[in-house]
Amino acid sequence: MARIVTLTLNPALDISTETDAVAPDRKLRCAAPRIDPGGGGVNVSRAIANLGGDSVALVAAGGPAGAHLLALLRAAGLSPVDLGAPGETRRSMAVRALESGAQYRFLMPGPVWRDADAERAAAAVAAATRPGDLLVVSGSPPPGLADDFFLTLNARLAPLGARMILDTSGAALEAAARCARPLHVLRMDHEEAQALAGAPLQGVAAVADFAAALVARGAARIVAVAHGAEGTVVATPEGRWHSRPPKVAVISKVGAGDSFVAAFTLALSRGQGAPEACAAGVAAAAAAVTKPDTQLCDGETTARLLAQVVTAPI
Repeated sequence: MARIVTLTLNPALDISTETDAVAPDRKLRCAAPRIDPGGGGVNVSRAIANLGGDSVALVAAGGPAGAHLLALLRAAGLSPVDLGAPGETRRSMAVRALESGAQYRFLMPGPVWRDADAERAAAAVAAATRPGDLLVVSGSPPPGLADDFFLTLNARLAPLGARMILDTSGAALEAAARCARPLHVLRMDHEEAQALAGAPLQGVAAVADFAAALVARGAARIVAVAHGAEGTVVATPEGRWHSRPPKVAVISKVGAGDSFVAAFTLALSRGQGAPEACAAGVAAAAAAVTKPDTQLCDGETTARLLAQVVTAPI
Protein backbone atom coordinates (compact mmCIF):
# COMPACT_ATOMS: atom_id res chain seq x y z
CA MET A 1 0.00 0.00 0.00
CA ALA A 2 1.44 3.36 -1.04
CA ARG A 3 1.89 6.08 1.55
CA ILE A 4 -0.19 9.24 1.02
CA VAL A 5 1.29 12.68 1.65
CA THR A 6 -0.80 15.84 1.30
CA LEU A 7 0.58 19.33 0.70
CA THR A 8 -1.25 22.54 1.62
CA LEU A 9 0.66 25.73 0.93
CA ASN A 10 -2.30 28.06 1.49
CA PRO A 11 -4.31 26.56 4.37
CA ALA A 12 -7.18 28.35 6.07
CA LEU A 13 -9.21 28.42 9.22
CA ASP A 14 -12.68 27.66 7.85
CA ILE A 15 -15.35 29.54 9.80
CA SER A 16 -18.96 28.54 9.16
CA THR A 17 -22.10 30.03 10.65
CA GLU A 18 -25.67 30.98 9.78
CA THR A 19 -27.91 34.03 9.94
CA ASP A 20 -31.59 34.69 9.23
CA ALA A 21 -31.00 36.59 5.98
CA VAL A 22 -28.20 38.42 4.18
CA ALA A 23 -28.83 42.07 3.38
CA PRO A 24 -26.55 45.09 2.78
CA ASP A 25 -25.74 47.76 5.37
CA ARG A 26 -27.21 45.81 8.30
CA LYS A 27 -25.43 44.16 11.18
CA LEU A 28 -26.11 40.48 10.61
CA ARG A 29 -26.39 38.51 13.84
CA CYS A 30 -24.91 35.05 13.35
CA ALA A 31 -25.02 31.78 15.24
CA ALA A 32 -22.00 30.53 17.16
CA PRO A 33 -19.36 29.70 14.54
CA ARG A 34 -17.89 26.32 13.75
CA ILE A 35 -14.14 26.48 13.08
CA ASP A 36 -12.41 23.76 11.08
CA PRO A 37 -8.89 23.40 9.68
CA GLY A 38 -9.13 23.93 5.93
CA GLY A 39 -7.31 24.22 2.65
CA GLY A 40 -7.25 21.59 -0.08
CA GLY A 41 -4.61 19.19 1.23
CA VAL A 42 -5.74 19.61 4.83
CA ASN A 43 -9.28 18.67 3.84
CA VAL A 44 -8.01 15.68 1.87
CA SER A 45 -6.12 14.41 4.93
CA ARG A 46 -9.20 14.93 7.12
CA ALA A 47 -11.39 13.06 4.64
CA ILE A 48 -8.87 10.21 4.32
CA ALA A 49 -8.99 9.83 8.10
CA ASN A 50 -12.81 9.80 7.96
CA LEU A 51 -12.57 6.96 5.43
CA GLY A 52 -10.28 4.91 7.66
CA GLY A 53 -7.01 5.75 5.93
CA ASP A 54 -3.78 7.44 6.95
CA SER A 55 -1.80 10.30 5.47
CA VAL A 56 1.03 12.67 6.27
CA ALA A 57 -0.17 16.30 6.13
CA LEU A 58 2.46 18.87 5.13
CA VAL A 59 1.06 22.30 6.00
CA ALA A 60 2.53 25.78 5.54
CA ALA A 61 1.10 27.50 8.62
CA GLY A 62 1.91 30.89 10.08
CA GLY A 63 1.02 33.14 13.00
CA PRO A 64 -1.65 32.58 15.67
CA ALA A 65 -4.19 31.45 13.07
CA GLY A 66 -1.69 28.88 11.82
CA ALA A 67 -1.05 27.64 15.35
CA HIS A 68 -4.81 27.31 15.86
CA LEU A 69 -5.12 25.34 12.61
CA LEU A 70 -2.33 22.93 13.59
CA ALA A 71 -3.90 22.45 17.03
CA LEU A 72 -7.24 21.59 15.42
CA LEU A 73 -5.55 19.03 13.17
CA ARG A 74 -3.83 17.40 16.14
CA ALA A 75 -7.12 17.36 18.06
CA ALA A 76 -8.65 15.52 15.08
CA GLY A 77 -6.02 12.79 15.39
CA LEU A 78 -3.74 13.94 12.57
CA SER A 79 0.00 14.60 12.87
CA PRO A 80 0.67 17.64 10.69
CA VAL A 81 4.18 18.62 9.64
CA ASP A 82 4.51 22.41 9.74
CA LEU A 83 6.48 23.80 6.79
CA GLY A 84 6.13 27.38 7.99
CA ALA A 85 4.62 30.28 6.04
CA PRO A 86 5.78 33.84 5.33
CA GLY A 87 2.78 35.35 7.13
CA GLU A 88 -0.47 34.77 8.98
CA THR A 89 -2.60 31.82 7.87
CA ARG A 90 -5.75 33.07 6.17
CA ARG A 91 -9.34 32.63 7.24
CA SER A 92 -12.36 31.80 5.11
CA MET A 93 -16.02 32.12 5.96
CA ALA A 94 -19.20 30.34 4.87
CA VAL A 95 -22.50 31.89 5.94
CA ARG A 96 -25.85 30.21 5.36
CA ALA A 97 -28.95 32.41 5.07
CA LEU A 98 -31.74 30.48 6.78
CA GLU A 99 -34.62 32.20 4.93
CA SER A 100 -33.35 31.32 1.45
CA GLY A 101 -31.11 28.35 2.20
CA ALA A 102 -28.35 30.01 0.15
CA GLN A 103 -24.76 29.77 1.31
CA TYR A 104 -22.28 32.62 0.89
CA ARG A 105 -18.57 31.76 0.82
CA PHE A 106 -15.86 34.37 1.43
CA LEU A 107 -12.24 33.41 0.70
CA MET A 108 -9.21 35.43 1.85
CA PRO A 109 -5.95 35.44 -0.16
CA GLY A 110 -3.33 34.32 2.38
CA PRO A 111 0.25 35.59 2.83
CA VAL A 112 2.41 36.53 -0.15
CA TRP A 113 5.19 34.07 -1.02
CA ARG A 114 8.57 34.99 -2.45
CA ASP A 115 10.98 32.80 -4.40
CA ALA A 116 12.97 32.01 -1.25
CA ASP A 117 9.80 30.82 0.51
CA ALA A 118 8.96 28.56 -2.43
CA GLU A 119 12.45 27.05 -2.56
CA ARG A 120 12.43 26.41 1.19
CA ALA A 121 9.05 24.67 0.92
CA ALA A 122 10.13 22.60 -2.10
CA ALA A 123 13.23 21.41 -0.26
CA ALA A 124 11.13 20.47 2.77
CA VAL A 125 8.65 18.52 0.63
CA ALA A 126 11.48 16.67 -1.14
CA ALA A 127 12.97 15.73 2.23
CA ALA A 128 9.59 14.48 3.50
CA THR A 129 8.68 12.25 0.54
CA ARG A 130 9.76 8.67 -0.16
CA PRO A 131 9.84 6.47 -3.26
CA GLY A 132 6.34 5.29 -4.13
CA ASP A 133 4.54 8.05 -2.22
CA LEU A 134 1.34 9.55 -3.60
CA LEU A 135 1.72 13.31 -3.05
CA VAL A 136 -1.60 15.14 -3.13
CA VAL A 137 -1.17 18.83 -3.93
CA SER A 138 -4.56 20.42 -3.49
CA GLY A 139 -6.04 23.87 -3.12
CA SER A 140 -5.41 27.37 -4.37
CA PRO A 141 -1.75 28.41 -4.48
CA PRO A 142 -0.68 31.27 -2.21
CA PRO A 143 -0.23 34.76 -3.70
CA GLY A 144 3.21 35.25 -5.23
CA LEU A 145 3.88 31.58 -5.96
CA ALA A 146 5.13 31.01 -9.50
CA ASP A 147 2.51 29.53 -11.82
CA ASP A 148 4.81 26.62 -12.66
CA PHE A 149 5.85 25.88 -9.06
CA PHE A 150 3.92 22.61 -8.90
CA LEU A 151 5.42 21.47 -12.20
CA THR A 152 8.90 22.32 -10.96
CA LEU A 153 8.15 20.40 -7.77
CA ASN A 154 6.90 17.43 -9.81
CA ALA A 155 10.12 17.42 -11.85
CA ARG A 156 12.09 17.46 -8.60
CA LEU A 157 10.14 14.64 -6.96
CA ALA A 158 9.54 12.30 -9.90
CA PRO A 159 13.16 11.03 -9.97
CA LEU A 160 12.74 10.24 -6.26
CA GLY A 161 9.81 7.95 -7.11
CA ALA A 162 7.02 10.16 -5.76
CA ARG A 163 3.81 10.50 -7.80
CA MET A 164 1.94 13.81 -7.77
CA ILE A 165 -1.84 14.16 -7.70
CA LEU A 166 -2.61 17.80 -8.52
CA ASP A 167 -5.93 19.53 -7.86
CA THR A 168 -5.47 23.26 -8.29
CA SER A 169 -6.96 26.18 -10.20
CA GLY A 170 -6.26 29.30 -12.23
CA ALA A 171 -2.87 29.91 -13.80
CA ALA A 172 -1.33 26.96 -11.94
CA LEU A 173 -3.86 24.62 -13.58
CA GLU A 174 -3.22 26.17 -16.99
CA ALA A 175 0.50 25.55 -16.54
CA ALA A 176 -0.17 21.95 -15.46
CA ALA A 177 -2.14 21.30 -18.64
CA ARG A 178 1.02 22.14 -20.59
CA CYS A 179 3.24 19.97 -18.39
CA ALA A 180 6.22 18.42 -20.17
CA ARG A 181 6.74 15.77 -17.45
CA PRO A 182 3.45 13.94 -16.81
CA LEU A 183 1.78 14.28 -13.45
CA HIS A 184 0.34 11.09 -12.02
CA VAL A 185 -3.16 12.58 -11.71
CA LEU A 186 -4.58 15.93 -12.79
CA ARG A 187 -8.03 16.75 -11.43
CA MET A 188 -10.30 19.70 -12.26
CA ASP A 189 -13.97 20.65 -12.33
CA HIS A 190 -16.16 21.18 -15.37
CA GLU A 191 -15.84 24.97 -15.45
CA GLU A 192 -12.06 24.75 -15.23
CA ALA A 193 -12.01 22.18 -18.02
CA GLN A 194 -14.10 24.43 -20.25
CA ALA A 195 -11.77 27.35 -19.56
CA LEU A 196 -8.78 25.22 -20.57
CA ALA A 197 -10.58 23.94 -23.66
CA GLY A 198 -11.60 27.45 -24.67
CA ALA A 199 -15.05 26.15 -25.60
CA PRO A 200 -18.13 24.62 -23.96
CA LEU A 201 -17.87 20.92 -23.13
CA GLN A 202 -21.45 19.79 -23.50
CA GLY A 203 -22.17 16.27 -22.40
CA VAL A 204 -20.12 13.50 -20.88
CA ALA A 205 -18.59 12.43 -24.21
CA ALA A 206 -17.15 15.90 -24.83
CA VAL A 207 -15.65 15.94 -21.34
CA ALA A 208 -14.15 12.49 -21.92
CA ASP A 209 -12.64 13.62 -25.24
CA PHE A 210 -11.04 16.59 -23.50
CA ALA A 211 -9.65 14.48 -20.64
CA ALA A 212 -8.29 11.88 -23.06
CA ALA A 213 -6.61 14.63 -25.10
CA LEU A 214 -4.77 15.83 -21.98
CA VAL A 215 -3.58 12.28 -21.32
CA ALA A 216 -2.43 11.89 -24.93
CA ARG A 217 -0.63 15.23 -24.73
CA GLY A 218 1.32 13.97 -21.71
CA ALA A 219 -0.10 16.33 -19.08
CA ALA A 220 -0.89 13.42 -16.74
CA ARG A 221 -1.25 9.65 -16.70
CA ILE A 222 -4.75 10.04 -15.27
CA VAL A 223 -7.07 13.01 -15.82
CA ALA A 224 -10.28 13.38 -13.79
CA VAL A 225 -12.91 16.00 -14.59
CA ALA A 226 -15.78 16.57 -12.18
CA HIS A 227 -19.15 17.21 -13.82
CA GLY A 228 -21.26 18.30 -10.85
CA ALA A 229 -24.30 16.15 -10.15
CA GLU A 230 -23.45 14.13 -13.27
CA GLY A 231 -20.42 12.66 -11.51
CA THR A 232 -16.85 12.49 -12.80
CA VAL A 233 -15.11 11.44 -16.00
CA VAL A 234 -11.67 9.83 -15.78
CA ALA A 235 -9.27 9.10 -18.64
CA THR A 236 -6.08 7.04 -18.79
CA PRO A 237 -4.03 5.62 -21.68
CA GLU A 238 -6.15 2.46 -21.30
CA GLY A 239 -9.58 4.07 -21.60
CA ARG A 240 -12.22 6.55 -20.42
CA TRP A 241 -14.94 6.00 -17.81
CA HIS A 242 -17.82 7.92 -16.31
CA SER A 243 -18.97 7.43 -12.71
CA ARG A 244 -22.47 8.72 -11.95
CA PRO A 245 -23.58 9.14 -8.31
CA PRO A 246 -27.06 8.49 -6.95
CA LYS A 247 -29.27 11.49 -6.30
CA VAL A 248 -28.83 12.90 -2.80
CA ALA A 249 -30.22 15.85 -0.85
CA VAL A 250 -27.60 18.59 -1.07
CA ILE A 251 -26.94 20.52 2.13
CA SER A 252 -23.50 22.02 1.40
CA LYS A 253 -21.12 21.62 -1.52
CA VAL A 254 -18.14 22.67 0.60
CA GLY A 255 -15.52 19.92 0.61
CA ALA A 256 -17.05 17.75 -2.12
CA GLY A 257 -14.01 18.05 -4.37
CA ASP A 258 -11.59 17.38 -1.53
CA SER A 259 -13.63 14.34 -0.48
CA PHE A 260 -13.43 13.04 -4.06
CA VAL A 261 -9.65 13.45 -4.10
CA ALA A 262 -9.35 11.73 -0.71
CA ALA A 263 -11.30 8.62 -1.70
CA PHE A 264 -9.76 8.54 -5.19
CA THR A 265 -6.23 8.69 -3.77
CA LEU A 266 -6.97 6.18 -1.02
CA ALA A 267 -8.24 3.72 -3.64
CA LEU A 268 -5.14 4.21 -5.78
CA SER A 269 -2.93 3.70 -2.73
CA ARG A 270 -4.65 0.35 -2.16
CA GLY A 271 -3.87 -0.80 -5.68
CA GLN A 272 -7.24 -0.14 -7.31
CA GLY A 273 -7.48 1.08 -10.90
CA ALA A 274 -8.69 4.44 -12.16
CA PRO A 275 -12.33 3.35 -12.76
CA GLU A 276 -12.65 1.93 -9.24
CA ALA A 277 -10.93 4.97 -7.76
CA CYS A 278 -13.27 7.27 -9.68
CA ALA A 279 -16.31 5.44 -8.33
CA ALA A 280 -14.96 5.72 -4.78
CA GLY A 281 -14.32 9.42 -5.26
CA VAL A 282 -17.78 10.08 -6.64
CA ALA A 283 -19.36 8.27 -3.68
CA ALA A 284 -17.29 10.32 -1.22
CA ALA A 285 -18.21 13.59 -2.96
CA ALA A 286 -21.89 12.64 -2.84
CA ALA A 287 -21.53 11.83 0.86
CA ALA A 288 -19.88 15.19 1.50
CA VAL A 289 -22.70 17.28 0.02
CA THR A 290 -25.17 15.68 2.45
CA LYS A 291 -23.21 17.14 5.39
CA PRO A 292 -23.48 20.69 6.76
CA ASP A 293 -20.64 23.21 6.73
CA THR A 294 -17.18 21.66 6.27
CA GLN A 295 -17.74 18.19 7.69
CA LEU A 296 -16.57 16.35 4.54
CA CYS A 297 -17.43 12.72 3.75
CA ASP A 298 -17.75 9.90 6.27
CA GLY A 299 -16.99 6.23 5.81
CA GLU A 300 -20.47 4.82 6.44
CA THR A 301 -22.31 7.13 4.02
CA THR A 302 -19.59 6.78 1.40
CA ALA A 303 -19.77 2.97 1.52
CA ARG A 304 -23.56 3.04 1.22
CA LEU A 305 -23.49 5.41 -1.77
CA LEU A 306 -20.64 3.54 -3.47
CA ALA A 307 -22.96 0.58 -3.95
CA GLN A 308 -25.24 2.91 -5.95
CA VAL A 309 -22.58 4.54 -8.14
CA VAL A 310 -22.77 3.50 -11.80
CA THR A 311 -19.43 3.39 -13.64
CA ALA A 312 -19.27 2.66 -17.35
CA PRO A 313 -16.73 3.05 -20.16
CA ILE A 314 -17.27 5.87 -22.64
